[in-house]
Amino acid sequence: MISVEKAHKIINKTLTYPKIETIPIEKSLGRILAQDIVSGLNMPPFDKSAMDGFAISSKDNSEKFSIVEVIPAGAVPKKRINRGECAKIMTGAMLPDGTDRVVKREVTKEKNGVMFIKGEDKAFNVCLEGEDIQVGDRILAAGDKIRSAEVGIIASMGMNTVKVYKKPLVGILTTGSEIVEPGKKLATGQIYNSNSYSLSAQILELGAEVKYGGIVSDNQKLIGKSIEDFLSTVDMVLISGGVSMGDFDYVPQILEKLGVTLHFEKVAIKPGKPTVFGTCGKKFVFGLPGNPVSTFIIFEIFVKPLLYSLLGYTFAPFYLKGVMQQDMKRKKSIRLAFVPVMYNKGKISDISYHGSAHFNVLSQANALLEIPVGIDEILKGSEVDVRQI
Repeated sequence: MISVEKAHKIINKTLTYPKIETIPIEKSLGRILAQDIVSGLNMPPFDKSAMDGFAISSKDNSEKFSIVEVIPAGAVPKKRINRGECAKIMTGAMLPDGTDRVVKREVTKEKNGVMFIKGEDKAFNVCLEGEDIQVGDRILAAGDKIRSAEVGIIASMGMNTVKVYKKPLVGILTTGSEIVEPGKKLATGQIYNSNSYSLSAQILELGAEVKYGGIVSDNQKLIGKSIEDFLSTVDMVLISGGVSMGDFDYVPQILEKLGVTLHFEKVAIKPGKPTVFGTCGKKFVFGLPGNPVSTFIIFEIFVKPLLYSLLGYTFAPFYLKGVMQQDMKRKKSIRLAFVPVMYNKGKISDISYHGSAHFNVLSQANALLEIPVGIDEILKGSEVDVRQI
């Protein structure tokens, strides 16, 4: 049995570079950039008007200005503006030569082709060329997540495609002769398959893709065939169940027969001690405990950081500081424990938690309290950090 820290180090050593693909920008939302975006133009690309008004020279103190041109957005000015002259200009339009200021329309009066300034407007109302971005500026970096704003920024550079890290495909397999798909009638001794669906949701939330392999009964040949098929088609295999010490827990020995190198089979973590991790070439395999809380937490602690790395994103869990509202005790302290808790405005509340099969506790929790090895109690009033989920 190895420590959680050592397990993380082992997983990190097996990392490979994520794959890259080029996609249209309209499909890039939520993806991770695999390239720096460097500007090939100044933004704005020219001095432009920040509002509707009249372009003049800021040094011109004339009482009236002859309107010599009307400049809509997108048009190139045709005339140079001299003293006593102005151009009627629209928001976003290019300033004509001889001007550096726009008097907003609200403080002017226009009559018979002449503009008079009737109110005070001290602002220049001009967006200068390159004041936002200049040629050669790095505006986005590889590893940045593309949100709606980033889509617009990339488009503003004139790009219609972008390089992103390819979504890893994760295969999910549930083992157990007692497992039944939701929607079917349960027989005595059977339970519904929740792990496949919670795992699928966790994977999709990160932005990866899922391939579901269904439920496989406790049969070595069937489990082996299902895993072998996955190893040829997916980037990562998640196997729920079959990894503990029971007579029908075949997964570790099946993986070894298939050529998977097992890096660890037990971790000093609660819940989730019988967690298996292996690699087969550039493929990753996790054998996860069958109890649903264990599966959920092991995904959060080990699978999630690895998947994010394959997506080209550096993951760091988000911790919140708070104060315990009750005493928390445990009988054994030889494993690092993660306990579902509720965090609310700096207060951390214990939730009635009956163990790793008590899945609905997660609907009441929004954080995990980490209890270190050797610590068997945390007293009310203690200040602790919790990991947001």
